[in-house]
Amino acid sequence: MKKYLLLTLFLTGAVFAQKNPNPGYWQQHADYKMEVSMDVKTYQYKGKQTMVYTNNSPDTLRRVYYHLFNNAFQPNSAMDARLKTIKDPDGRMVTKVKVGDKETKESRIAALKPNEIGYLKITNLKQDGLAAANKVVGTILEVDLAKPLLPNTSTTFSLDFDGQVPVQIRRSGRNNKEGVELSMSQWYPKMAEYDFEGWQADPYIGREFHGVWGNFDVKITIDKNYVLGSTGYLQNKNEIGHGYQDSGVVVKLPKKQKKLTWHFIAPNVHDFTWAADKNYVHDIAQVPNGATIHFLYKNNPKIIDNWKKLQPATVRLMEIYNTTVGNYPYEQYSVIQGGDGGMEYAMCTLILGEGDFEGLLGVTAHEMAHSWFQHVLASNEAKNSWMDEGFTTWLENFGLNEIADKKVDNPHEDSYKGYYSLVKSGKEQPQTTHADRYDENRPYSIQAYSKGNIFLSQLEYLIGRENLMKTIKRYYAEYKMTHPTPNDIKHVAEKVSGANLDWYLMEWTKTTNTIDYGIKTVEENGKATKVTLERIGRMPMPLDIMVTYEDGTQESYYVPQTLMRWTKDNPFPNVKRTVTEGWDWAYPTFDFTINKEKGSIKSITIDPAGLMADINKENNLYKK
Repeated sequence: MKKYLLLTLFLTGAVFAQKNPNPGYWQQHADYKMEVSMDVKTYQYKGKQTMVYTNNSPDTLRRVYYHLFNNAFQPNSAMDARLKTIKDPDGRMVTKVKVGDKETKESRIAALKPNEIGYLKITNLKQDGLAAANKVVGTILEVDLAKPLLPNTSTTFSLDFDGQVPVQIRRSGRNNKEGVELSMSQWYPKMAEYDFEGWQADPYIGREFHGVWGNFDVKITIDKNYVLGSTGYLQNKNEIGHGYQDSGVVVKLPKKQKKLTWHFIAPNVHDFTWAADKNYVHDIAQVPNGATIHFLYKNNPKIIDNWKKLQPATVRLMEIYNTTVGNYPYEQYSVIQGGDGGMEYAMCTLILGEGDFEGLLGVTAHEMAHSWFQHVLASNEAKNSWMDEGFTTWLENFGLNEIADKKVDNPHEDSYKGYYSLVKSGKEQPQTTHADRYDENRPYSIQAYSKGNIFLSQLEYLIGRENLMKTIKRYYAEYKMTHPTPNDIKHVAEKVSGANLDWYLMEWTKTTNTIDYGIKTVEENGKATKVTLERIGRMPMPLDIMVTYEDGTQESYYVPQTLMRWTKDNPFPNVKRTVTEGWDWAYPTFDFTINKEKGSIKSITIDPAGLMADINKENNLYKK
């Protein structure tokens, strides 16, 4: 890539990074330069890191913190302790052991030998050339600054690091069950985020991430037979080959040369990930008027057909995501076989590559959707996991439905079912719960993915489909390359629609209140019919009600929720609608009148579209 283009990308990133409409908004910035050399025999690596850190906050900083994620993969680490104590540990991270007649689950981390663990050791840490005192506490490096870092100033940190790639337990690691040699996620000393809530220096126990926006300049030296997929743009294609070189160029390496150095530049991202294997197939697909998509997968005859079939579908999905949310801001994206399921990273994903095509497509659809909801709209996953996992699930479902041979009316139905099962289990916790603090894994997953998805699909119920789609686009346009909060998506929806929605954000994300409305009675009232509705759950909602008559005609009624101070457009434009008076939450029941005799009514249905997450659908229907 030309130096001029690189400069343009870096400057563009700097502009994007501060384009947030909230008055007084600021975010930190970190520019990394790293050189790392990998020993593929021992799976150990050595590196040097120089980082220019800019304090855009109004605060003077006297300490900083680095994440050392590799240290989690050691016996007696916090991640190991969590596996041993949580009721339903991640099945990928435990081994089933039979003791007598009983089967128990033991932590795979606890069984790691010294040459199998992960570690990241830091030496020679300096701030502007001055030694900075530091100590390691689990997966966090605590650094006392050699000199205070004042607001709106920058400082340069330099350090050396030695790492060992663990046997793959979760996400990062070596030699996973599909034979991928190196999955290098969270592999380097990574500056923790400091934001308006303070330092986000959480220990790593296997959940989510939160990172500092910045630019990465990374050189990776490894045996010449390895093929890499990575965050960023490869700078020396014609030195590397392996399918990356420019058309018509033949790469010839000296026979004595045993290693290659891969040079990547990644502008304005908050993470850097790579994977390597000697047997990667490398395919390239082009999104019309958009990014280049790289596919790297094992040269395994059993999976090649699925990966070839995946490529046009992935291109189509990116086109849909671009149209639905906003344009993907980078020039490339990589889908890399290398994970233990699927995990999103900057400009790429690491996923499992085996299994059936539908599973491969589904994981790719989800992880690529994270490029919008997390790697452009970088919410704090640890505190608001529902914003990235839930919104990503919404986009995944929407996109897969768009490319499906047969579309369904509600592509989010599985999320509703998952949420209902969680409520029934009695294990629901508020979505404000930190991702690491959930009592069990399954409730966390449903809260983040399913209930987070319903936040958007139910927002469609509240403000209408057109307003929802406008909200998503405006949210992306206004908050991209920043760290949006729950209030930001709510505020955008309010500006787009005109509705008051603070009650919705509070009830859905900060409580475990549920929605439950019912049709209590349907009574004759002369030549009219009186319908009495009841609110059983704590959470208030407006109500769409569809009346179907014996002659097949229909009529709808809309009961506004007074906290919204707003009435949505008729979601059934071909059906006559009557808007009733508003229903204040304090009243447990509400009456409205149908100006036809009871005998002419075939059925009355609350929420005929099925977008309101009412936990008891049985009392939503009256049948003659």
